[in-house]
Amino acid sequence: MLRWLGPSLDFPPLDSALIKPNGLLAMGGDLSPARVLAAYRQGVFPWFNEGEPILWWSPDPRMILFPDELRITRSLAKTLRNKPYEIRVDTNFRQVMQACAAPRDIHGGTWITDEMIDAYCVLHHMGYAHSIECWMEGELAGGLYGMAIGQMFYGESMFTHRTDASKIAFVHLVRQLGRWEFRMIDCQMKTNHLASLGGREIARSNFAARLKVLVDGIHRPGPWQFEHSSVLIQGAGSA
Repeated sequence: MLRWLGPSLDFPPLDSALIKPNGLLAMGGDLSPARVLAAYRQGVFPWFNEGEPILWWSPDPRMILFPDELRITRSLAKTLRNKPYEIRVDTNFRQVMQACAAPRDIHGGTWITDEMIDAYCVLHHMGYAHSIECWMEGELAGGLYGMAIGQMFYGESMFTHRTDASKIAFVHLVRQLGRWEFRMIDCQMKTNHLASLGGREIARSNFAARLKVLVDGIHRPGPWQFEHSSVLIQGAGSA
């Protein structure tokens, strides 16, 4: 049976998560900073729809990306070199979350509720949640947001309003994380999009073992500053 979370910040053992649906671990609790940070440190993340209780997940296998395994296609490399864009970091966090929450199909559903946005904005002000933004011609064209604890980055969601804009932001993030010696990026669940960029699945036990070490690494609080974050990248291609 699923555990209903009380005041304690402890989560059930990861191997007690359901097989179907894959990784559902617990219900209830809240989205307080202390609980959300405790969840991420243990390899758990919240994911639920409007009107549902808060659901906590830890799927097996886990989709991750090691920074040195980033895969860039020829077409994306050309875009990185030739398309004028600006990478900004942690300048419009709420706007990025709202863009990620915008409906993407005719059904109009989203799991990024107002409650989630408010909770992660608090974590952003605390220096844990970050937005990586791709701007083109003065407009937010794409980007992503996620969490960082120690030497671990947890990708949450991305959006794009122009071709490859989210991929551009993701590439610059991965390159910067590599320079900062982050060892792993959590992508949560498998998608073809993430697989095309070098993401792959590993066993949850492997993920948890690596995570336990990485979250205790040197923490780099926000707001972040990438080396190129206020420079227009045009025909350069390097991060």
